[in-house]
Amino acid sequence: MRSSSEAAPRSRQAETGTRRPRETADGAAPVECRTPFQLACGRFRRDRLAVAALAVLALIVAFAALAPLWAQLTGHPYDATFPRTGLDAGGQPRGPGARFPLGADQLGRDVLVRAAYGARISLAVGVLAALLAAAAGTAAGTLAGFAGGALDTLLARLMDTTLALPYLLVAITLATAFRISSVAASLTLTIVVIAFFQFAAFGRVIRGQVVALKRREFIDAARALGSSNVRIMFAEVLPNLVAQITVLTSLLIPASIVFEATLSFLGAGVRPPMPSWGSMLGEGGDVFQTAWWLLAVPGGLLLLTTLSFNLLGDGIRDALDPGGDRSAGGR
Repeated sequence: MRSSSEAAPRSRQAETGTRRPRETADGAAPVECRTPFQLACGRFRRDRLAVAALAVLALIVAFAALAPLWAQLTGHPYDATFPRTGLDAGGQPRGPGARFPLGADQLGRDVLVRAAYGARISLAVGVLAALLAAAAGTAAGTLAGFAGGALDTLLARLMDTTLALPYLLVAITLATAFRISSVAASLTLTIVVIAFFQFAAFGRVIRGQVVALKRREFIDAARALGSSNVRIMFAEVLPNLVAQITVLTSLLIPASIVFEATLSFLGAGVRPPMPSWGSMLGEGGDVFQTAWWLLAVPGGLLLLTTLSFNLLGDGIRDALDPGGDRSAGGR
């Protein structure tokens, strides 16, 4: 008979539902079992560049979230001009100082406050456009790769045609044709245009992954058990694409941010008076020789954000698939 001291730990173990690691016969240390998610998190934490990139992105998100606080502390709304304090006697922008921590622009507006509100636009456009492109690309790529035949040909030609279009000319044409003046409507149009031109590249990668997956043995086994094509797509194919979709989406965000900055730089992005990093770069191009901060602040934030997102995407890719094919997540 077992003693009461041996029965007590077993009863507590049964109550909590946990299982202790099994001890080996030679008295060696027990082996701790970890889930794939825990293994991926461990690999990600060991990637110093990815962790540093995540910390930088957290600071940029905090900088954007606190934009109203910067406006309140400085007393400078993002669209207010201060010609007396923001410009010198010769009408040139004042550099960084006590009144304007990051300087003023050619109209006497606070660059710090405008950069914080511009970060909101860049991050919102980057994330929303990337998610929209990922959803559309995943749907198109999965249908094309799994169905095959005429549907595959139709969707593949649609994605090829989208990739062949001169996206900047089309985006500028749309912005000019609709003549949108409100900030919300121009922001929505910018997100839709960016997502439209980026879903095709996303869908092509997903299609290739689906074509490779549907030839695997577990798909044949699911068909042999009587599973329908819809069930196989949602229960077998899509769960095996989570890693690829996550990595591609994280790498699509910086591309969307640069796309939005380019459109705003050319005057086809978010409408004034809402600032954007791209519009700030365009406005500061005329006086950058005497006011270097007008290009350094938005350009530096744009570079730091896109670089951090790319490093974060590489870290997520290596964490989810450390020995996999790098061509799937490349651009």
